[in-house]
Amino acid sequence: QERNGAKNTSGWPLSPSSSRRTLPVLDPSGDYYYWWNTMVFPVMYNLIIIVCRACFPDLQHGYLVAWFVVDYTSDLLYLLDIVVRFHTGFLEQGILVVDKGRISSRYVRTWSFCLDLASLVPTDVAYVRLGPHTPTLRLNRFLRVPRLFEAFDRTETRTAYPNAFRIAKLMLYIFVVIHWNSCLYFALSQYLGFGRDPWVYPDPAEPGFERLRRQYLYSFYFSTLILTTVGDIPLPEREEEFLFMVGDFLLAVMGFATIMGSMSSVIYNMNTADAAFYPDHALVKKYMKLQHVNRRLERRVIDWYQHLRINKKMTNEVAILQHLPERLRAEVAVSVHLSTLSRVQIFQNCEASLLEELVLKLQPQTYSPGEYVCRKGDIGREMYIIREGQLAVVADDGVTQYAVLGAGLYFGEISIINIKGNMSGNRRTANIKSLGYSDLFCLSKEDLREVLSEYPQAQAVMEEKGREILLKMNKLDINAEAAEIALQEATESRLRGLDQQLDDLQTKFARLLAELESSALKIAYRIERLEWQTREWPMPEELAEADDEGESGEGTSKDEEGRASQEGPPGSE
Repeated sequence: QERNGAKNTSGWPLSPSSSRRTLPVLDPSGDYYYWWNTMVFPVMYNLIIIVCRACFPDLQHGYLVAWFVVDYTSDLLYLLDIVVRFHTGFLEQGILVVDKGRISSRYVRTWSFCLDLASLVPTDVAYVRLGPHTPTLRLNRFLRVPRLFEAFDRTETRTAYPNAFRIAKLMLYIFVVIHWNSCLYFALSQYLGFGRDPWVYPDPAEPGFERLRRQYLYSFYFSTLILTTVGDIPLPEREEEFLFMVGDFLLAVMGFATIMGSMSSVIYNMNTADAAFYPDHALVKKYMKLQHVNRRLERRVIDWYQHLRINKKMTNEVAILQHLPERLRAEVAVSVHLSTLSRVQIFQNCEASLLEELVLKLQPQTYSPGEYVCRKGDIGREMYIIREGQLAVVADDGVTQYAVLGAGLYFGEISIINIKGNMSGNRRTANIKSLGYSDLFCLSKEDLREVLSEYPQAQAVMEEKGREILLKMNKLDINAEAAEIALQEATESRLRGLDQQLDDLQTKFARLLAELESSALKIAYRIERLEWQTREWPMPEELAEADDEGESGEGTSKDEEGRASQEGPPGSE
């Protein structure tokens, strides 16, 4: 869009050629495509009126011009719908495709295009031969019914009352089925002959039965009796009547099963939604009965549950939003609770990302009248932000009130931040009691610590703000703070010394390890040389043979010397 110089100022997705003022490409999940659900009206018109005009001749003859106007207006809307389909993008790998060539190529290869094209076949041309009083020629307009179902699905996902919409849709389907059946009943009565037996429609010549309104209402009432299997209908006498009744009974069985299934689904969804929004009190009530909890406490618990349901209070927002992506869940939580969290003084001027992280950690809680939120001396593990209601700072007797806290105020924020020199430590310094039903947000120390571990600068800023608050309240021991700081510095110095010693030991260990590896390599090299040298030495068998040969040679030489000594030297004779 930027390369083409086109700017999207209307909120519509633009095609690459939008700078040439062509029609925009619609997002199938956008608002403009959703509001094109006006296609519901021409489809419903053809679905209801055409069959009625075909079966009630007086209706067709009495308003012929009006039918022509409405018929061709609906045909024009059908044609415009095809144009819209050619300009509706689609997602490819999660990205909206706005290339009209690809959109058109994809649309013409779908089954929807075949149905859309077939629904606009000009079958009205046959009026020239068959006459203008044959509305059955327009039955091909029924092929746009899938467009009706698509519009219903999109409306169901967008409406704030999906269960009510499902019931209304079911009632519409029931009306259409009964309407069609009543039209077919009147047409069958006309085929068999009006008034021929008690089952068919009475003879229009009788007073009161000639009017169009009476004909339709009688047929609709008769079809309702059949399809609801109420009874009180005349017995059929002809084969066609028997077949019609059998078909209606089968349709009634299927319709009854569909209605029961749909209503069961709606009721189940409503119960599931209630279970997701509000805690189940039936288990708690049963537990209290089994454990014989006193009546007064049981009444308080029941009143608490009743308050949640009547006033639409939710205590498990995290579970409700758990299926949303993390970033989207954070945006929803920020839009709902960020204004409340930003009122807390220690969180003011913090990073937006830090506040978003903290918003996801807020836990809604509701307190009953007279219930203590915290008592003096309790260990403070969380802070509270008042969303709605009033709480009182009371004495130990629980009656004397020192102050009243209202919506937007907070308490317990100092106990969740480890501030050096805090004279009160982590203990609560006051009794806080709810005067009526109070809605609070709770932020635990563990959650805050987990978030601040990623924001050290914000942690330092919050500790400084908490120190300022303690100074104003005269609850900060400066000497103790200085001692803690000195102790911390000494500890850090010792830790640095230990780190240095550890580094030295690691260096020495690495040096020894290197020497060991070098010695091992030298030894391996020497062993390898010795192995090569020993390979040139003779084998033990060869040494034994050499020894044997040496001994035999030595014996021969001795014998020769003996004989020589006996004979004497040459010439002695």
